[in-house]
Amino acid sequence: MRPFSLKIFLPDGIPDGVKIIEKSNWSGCGVVFPRSLFPDRKQREEFTRTGVYVLVGPVEKGDLPTIYIGEGDPVKPRLEQHYAKKDFWTWGVFFSAKDGTLNKAHVQHLEARLVQIAGEAKRATLDNGNKPQLPALSEPEKADAESFLVDMLSIFPLIGLTSFEKPAVTANPKNNLKMGGKGIKAEGHESPQGFVVLKGSRAVIQETASIHAYMKTLRAELKANGVLAEQDGSYIFTQDYVFNSPSTAAGVVLGRAANGRTEWKDANNRTLKEIQEQQVEGN
Repeated sequence: MRPFSLKIFLPDGIPDGVKIIEKSNWSGCGVVFPRSLFPDRKQREEFTRTGVYVLVGPVEKGDLPTIYIGEGDPVKPRLEQHYAKKDFWTWGVFFSAKDGTLNKAHVQHLEARLVQIAGEAKRATLDNGNKPQLPALSEPEKADAESFLVDMLSIFPLIGLTSFEKPAVTANPKNNLKMGGKGIKAEGHESPQGFVVLKGSRAVIQETASIHAYMKTLRAELKANGVLAEQDGSYIFTQDYVFNSPSTAAGVVLGRAANGRTEWKDANNRTLKEIQEQQVEGN
């Protein structure tokens, strides 16, 4: 990863309004817009360009937002259709090229790749009914599209969209933390994205009667998405998975409310809380 800077322009002067995003040394342009302002802002020049977009709905019960990924040449007519017919979304973002170098095939490639990445990350509920296929691109065109994709992926978390993020691999497995109970064992570590529970970790199937509705829904979502699979009397994590906090990760593993800072422990039986306190004292 290399350092970069972003320029965010607020044409209405409203922090929660339309945002025009440009990245250093990049020909692309991102436009973030709340659904409520779309009718009044769709006349902007950016909406007349060819681009790829993501519509985002709020988290209501579990931990996963609903998203829809699409492309348009230009994006404006497609977004008008979704404004009229899709109810779930509250804001959207689209990316285009300031110099007009993105064509229909390029954005079809970007759409297909974003659907693929979101499906692998499993950090959102996809509203897309069909899985788009990659178009036929020459090797140089594919390289250009993939380069554009890398820049898009670096911007998404900065606008609050983490649905395409995969867990960062820990640099030192010795720093992994563990927890166990009721015949299960789980392993994970902290990362800049959140708390990562590692593939192969085990979680209980039986939930306590006092489990929060939020946690119950999240566990059901993870099972439906294939992140959790039943095996030999418990759930097993089929992939590394990022949670927004150690406590959420611990709650999913244990099937109950849990304090992740005291549940996760290292090889010396130090809790995450103790580790963090010692790190502060050491500085």
